[in-house]
Amino acid sequence: MGRQDGVQSVPPALLQELYRQSWPHNLKSILIYGMLIGCGVLAWNAESPWIVWPAYLAMGYLWMGIVTFMHDCTHLILFRKRWKNWAFGIFSTLPILITFTSFMDDHLAHHKYNRGPNDPDAFTMGARRFPDFLLFYGYILIGGLLTAIHFNFIYPMQKLRGTRLWIHIGELALRIVAYGALIFWASQAGLAGKVLSVWLIPVYFFSVLNSIRFIAEHYDTPWGAGQLASTRTVISNPVNRFFWNNINYHIGHHVYPGVPWHNLAKLHQAMLPAIEKAGALVEPSYLGVFWRACVNGPETIERNRQHQIERAARAKDEARPPPFG
Repeated sequence: MGRQDGVQSVPPALLQELYRQSWPHNLKSILIYGMLIGCGVLAWNAESPWIVWPAYLAMGYLWMGIVTFMHDCTHLILFRKRWKNWAFGIFSTLPILITFTSFMDDHLAHHKYNRGPNDPDAFTMGARRFPDFLLFYGYILIGGLLTAIHFNFIYPMQKLRGTRLWIHIGELALRIVAYGALIFWASQAGLAGKVLSVWLIPVYFFSVLNSIRFIAEHYDTPWGAGQLASTRTVISNPVNRFFWNNINYHIGHHVYPGVPWHNLAKLHQAMLPAIEKAGALVEPSYLGVFWRACVNGPETIERNRQHQIERAARAKDEARPPPFG
């Protein structure tokens, strides 16, 4: 909706207020980085696996918070100044094995072509052949590895050109130097195994959580139906909403991508009448959507269309008043 879907769903005065950035909200990133480092120190020094592995899992969870901050940088809305968004984006993606440049280009294309044939993120839609199943369930299990291959090599070779390509190459060079120096130092100190564990095990946990979130945002929403109808909002819980920076209010983000993370909850409330009128999907939990996706597997356009017909029929039945008895 809005300019993209042809209907103005939020009053312009309120929308102007919601677009306003407020830098004190971003101080939360310091808290999340501090907790991330604290959990890393705990995992490094602890000997009991009952402490080490929960610390790894907590670090993976906290990485979701950092990455959702980075996500706002792709829209140049985390900070007012463009260069600050780029600086934070490049810095924050350094440990998670992708380049900010490639992710940003892909993500903006995803917004432009949401749930359509040109959407670079619509890999859940296919023909339900063996490669589709392999990719779908592979993304759930080893999404971090597949994402690194996609954003570092496949997508840049297909889409990046000119300045963007050179920035991407520069980011790759930075990673080669940084990773190489870290591994060399760790090897010389006899700490390579420990360093790689504290770095990569949390990144793996992050990748699984990110796969759950990513699939829940669009899986089984109507194909090619616009920013509102082809996106799902997940109410989730206060903990996820706090640490994942309101990314769960995903319909609002897709319809008005210029609204910063700290105003997405207000935007969702303002959009509720339009969401309900359009029959857009608002669901209570990530795990509920994710479980259905795991059971049903890859999508096809035909199956998606049938699911929408069945969903509309259920909604019609639920809206029908009960007979007088």
